[in-house]
Amino acid sequence: MFRYLVRRLLAAALILLVISVITFFVFFALPSDPALLACGKTCSPARLAEIRHSLGLDRSTVVQFWEFFKGLFAGRDYGDQSVRIHCGAPCLGVSFQTDTPVLTTLLQDFPADLSLGLGAAAVFLVAGLGLGTLAAVRRGRATDKLAVGAALFGVSLQIYFVGLLLLYLFVDKWQLLPAAGYTPITQDPVAWFQGLLLPWATLVVVYLALYTRLTRSSMLEVFGEDYMRTARAKGLPAGRIVLKHGLRAAITPVVTIFGMDVGSLIGGSAVITESVFGINGIGKLAVNSVQNSDLPVILGTTLFAATFVVLGNVVVDLVYGLVDPRVRLA
Repeated sequence: MFRYLVRRLLAAALILLVISVITFFVFFALPSDPALLACGKTCSPARLAEIRHSLGLDRSTVVQFWEFFKGLFAGRDYGDQSVRIHCGAPCLGVSFQTDTPVLTTLLQDFPADLSLGLGAAAVFLVAGLGLGTLAAVRRGRATDKLAVGAALFGVSLQIYFVGLLLLYLFVDKWQLLPAAGYTPITQDPVAWFQGLLLPWATLVVVYLALYTRLTRSSMLEVFGEDYMRTARAKGLPAGRIVLKHGLRAAITPVVTIFGMDVGSLIGGSAVITESVFGINGIGKLAVNSVQNSDLPVILGTTLFAATFVVLGNVVVDLVYGLVDPRVRLA
């Protein structure tokens, strides 16, 4: 298991390196000039050249990437002799717009994404497994049709529609909740919960449909296996057959999707939800960095999100051995 984990981590590091290379070189294929954006409207050629030198944009793309790569392990300095900014390892760069280390900005916005992603994921996983299992057990009945219909309805909805609808109903019209937003849990746990309740509900409505349908289809496939018929023939309790023998075998594809979804949500993929509810997370930071051609922040947010997606897949591979003994034997 240790050797397997080491191989997976090395493969993950290689994937992150490839992603950073692609992101870096795609940035330089864009027509926008970050030095020109930082210089402003009244910019002289001398000032533009000075800014390009201070940002390191006057060097070749290969040299710039090598400096970025070295900074991940040894740190680096930015600016000239008059104004010098030190970025300690692991250095993801310094923002072209704010002169702030990218890692510092990411760590400031990360708690919002962590709270948003983990809170919503816990709900839609448990609810999806429960509804999907219930629909599979009652296949063809009213409960099954209701669950499948609700899942199809949820898949058809968009995050921005659900979010705005919930804001209108629970905040504006009925005034049951305060305005949504993120408050650190260490500062006010009650405000943290109230502010994230509607964003959680929005993500649950959209993701619950996927997990309900996936669990139902997996359970129906497992119900047709020989060992399930053997368990029923032995007279085992129905609840034990469904939960211990059925759900445990059917949960493997659900775990696969769940690992990627949690990794992407924590990494900032809930950018639409953040925008609707005014949450300053990594997703909004990534969008702003693209609009401003802020390469260090673009690289930082991309690597940050990719890291959690890759690590999520590694964790999923390890969890396989816990939920399915056949994986351990393999």
